[in-house]
Amino acid sequence: MGKDLGIGRVQELTYELKVEEVMTRNVIAVRPGNRVGELRELFRLNKISGTPVVDGERLVGVISIEDFIKCLASGEMDCAVKDKMTHKVEVLYSDEPVVHAVNRFQTSGFGRFPVVDRRTGRLVGILSKGDIIRGLLKKLEIDYQEEEIHRYRASHIFEDTVADRKTLTLEYSIKGGDFSNAGKASSSLKKTLSRLGFHPQLVRRVAIASYEAEMNIVVFAEEGEISATVQAASIEVRAKDRGPGIPDIEQAMQPGFSTAPEWVRELGFGAGMGLCNIHKSADRMVLRSKVGKGTDLRTTFYLEK
Repeated sequence: MGKDLGIGRVQELTYELKVEEVMTRNVIAVRPGNRVGELRELFRLNKISGTPVVDGERLVGVISIEDFIKCLASGEMDCAVKDKMTHKVEVLYSDEPVVHAVNRFQTSGFGRFPVVDRRTGRLVGILSKGDIIRGLLKKLEIDYQEEEIHRYRASHIFEDTVADRKTLTLEYSIKGGDFSNAGKASSSLKKTLSRLGFHPQLVRRVAIASYEAEMNIVVFAEEGEISATVQAASIEVRAKDRGPGIPDIEQAMQPGFSTAPEWVRELGFGAGMGLCNIHKSADRMVLRSKVGKGTDLRTTFYLEK
């Protein structure tokens, strides 16, 4: 089946699951007008080291136990929370894939992130590393039996078909800048390949590569399409876009290199690992790009013989 990268169901799920599916929804929060002295019992009873500050339903800050201790030491317990909280808060968005959250935990060193709705800015949850682990375990438990029941040889599609050439083509249109629908094409492709009965390990590799390719189109291009050509011996996934193109492909392949603007990075995208992850997942990768014209990426995945 081509190279075995050890891409397991857990790694696949980090791409598949959204933050909102694993986060804690019952959020303990305070108001800007609350007094710092009120936090003592809140932190003690709930065994937490910090809490979001909300005005209405919008997140406006975070106050930590360190902030509380400083106020205690300086005798400022009667101060309003709004005067001592951190105003610039790093957040996750509810529609982000869990893989983005995993990367944020690794790079920031934080223990938890507030989760907000991308459109309204409303606080909708809290995400910790423990939430991610529990969410993944729960999904694994649900999926395990289903995956075993539906596993069978995908080659029957072609063995039962009489033709000189047997090819199945799947096509998906991608709109640049449409972050609310980002990931739907790759998710649909994954679901289709799973229903056709391809081996889960192969489907995982295709899903990761197609997701990264789709995100590159959403982030950098005006529009594009992803197509999957399924044959008896291989699956070829092609991602073609009409965008700015890549001036230096060798540089773009370096881990962590990204030309994504800061506002895109703040949304949780453009970390500079997309092409690297595609290259690791595929058996063969061919990348062509013309500046001012667009990019054409072809990846091949070989079926088990």
